[in-house]
Amino acid sequence: MNSFSALAASVIPNPTPVVPEQAKGLLTVLNWASGIGLVLGVLGVIIVGIGMVIQLRRGEGGESIGKLGWVLAGCIIITGASGIVRAFV
Repeated sequence: MNSFSALAASVIPNPTPVVPEQAKGLLTVLNWASGIGLVLGVLGVIIVGIGMVIQLRRGEGGESIGKLGWVLAGCIIITGASGIVRAFV
């Protein structure tokens, strides 16, 4: 019982990650890739919206809703990439 109370009273360490100096360039590249991916995601949503307008004028209905879902799923993956990787590492 004595060792259990000592274990419960101890503080669990919570280290904060520190990026080494050598990785600064890699982080810049990752930030650029994430930004470019998000800009392309917004462009993809605009392109799908234009396609929806054209299909609506032709009477084809909302066949491009699936494409919009894929574009939005890609945007979610881009924005959550660091969290996804952190969950597996």
